[in-house]
Amino acid sequence: MNWSHCNYHELDPRGFLYAGITAGFKDSKKKDLALIVAPQQSICSGVFTQSTVRASCVEICNERIKKSSGSIRAILINSGQANACNGDIGMRDSLIATRALSKELDINEDQILICSTGVIGVPIPMNKMLDNIPILVNSLNHKNFISASEAILTTDLRPKRIAIETSIDGRNIKIAAFAKGSGMIYPNMATMLAFLTCDAGIEKNLWDVMIKEASELSFNAISVDGETSTNDSFLAINSGAQISSKYLPVIQEGINYVCQNLAKSIVRDGEGSNCLLEVLVTGIKDASSALKIAKSIVNSSLVKTAVHGCDPNWGRIVAAAGNAGIQFNFSNIDLFIGDFQILKKGNLQNYPEDLIIKYMRDKLNGEYLIDDTVKITLNFNNGNSHAKAWGCDLSKKYVEINSEYTT
Repeated sequence: MNWSHCNYHELDPRGFLYAGITAGFKDSKKKDLALIVAPQQSICSGVFTQSTVRASCVEICNERIKKSSGSIRAILINSGQANACNGDIGMRDSLIATRALSKELDINEDQILICSTGVIGVPIPMNKMLDNIPILVNSLNHKNFISASEAILTTDLRPKRIAIETSIDGRNIKIAAFAKGSGMIYPNMATMLAFLTCDAGIEKNLWDVMIKEASELSFNAISVDGETSTNDSFLAINSGAQISSKYLPVIQEGINYVCQNLAKSIVRDGEGSNCLLEVLVTGIKDASSALKIAKSIVNSSLVKTAVHGCDPNWGRIVAAAGNAGIQFNFSNIDLFIGDFQILKKGNLQNYPEDLIIKYMRDKLNGEYLIDDTVKITLNFNNGNSHAKAWGCDLSKKYVEINSEYTT
């Protein structure tokens, strides 16, 4: 890869400012209000929840990106209250917040987006929001990337953030992004928010395509529990001198890498999870079919519970593949768990069950981000395309967390 990781404390994507403060939205007193401000002439693209029940903030974001042709200058994010399914109150409060921020920043209100995350049906405490917007604006600094990444978290155990850089024609280019998400995660977006900034200028029509591709290969390819939420949003802003079209593949590589890193971090932090599950589907005629099959497997509760129990129950894997709605010939399939082959051209092999159990158990007990990935590979031996999807094990802890979420 042409990109290398940045030190967060040295992060300075040209022209972007960040802030993250405690506004009192959470009983925990942790940071809960964030802001991103972009330079003039910035271009924004967004990907949103596919649920028909959508929070008013999602509607505002979608409409303003279209109305302004992507000319977005600021994103306000609150955590603790989803402000969804509140009827007219949700829309009213979101508009009040962006109007107040517009006055503080002296930016057109139509160039300001708002994202909310937290418990559905709970409105934003507007007195706290309005009292803290001036404080938030006064906190803006290019060095506050970390604070902003912390302020959007809810049930997350860890922040999800990444910054990378490369050199193009002697010019340093940076991509920085952060996300939140831990439960209600499904391949049609999730109860997740993600924000990406890039200091290379790219036209709106091209940027839309690039962000959609990155989303399909990352945030739309993960599953914790098969649930889709009301507020899910991925917003990406680019700004700066226009990049030559010949370098767009390099920028795309960086965006894809950043988004996949965040997506895997979300799954690793899945509520009650102990390991990352990675499914590679290969040897198939088109990547779209490969991704559908991979997503069907990572989203299977039976596969996820088998992984949690370190049970190499390969029948659950092929059954989930068969439920993806893609036609294939079972007699062509090679199936691996880790490096251990279970099926060869559809025929069961004499595989070492005890070693596979040990392999899975070692991953569940592995170090975070070091050795925690249970890998499943299906080769359909019928083409040159491939795709990956990511999930996690499904544990008793997940039930405990979600049975007590609002109480």
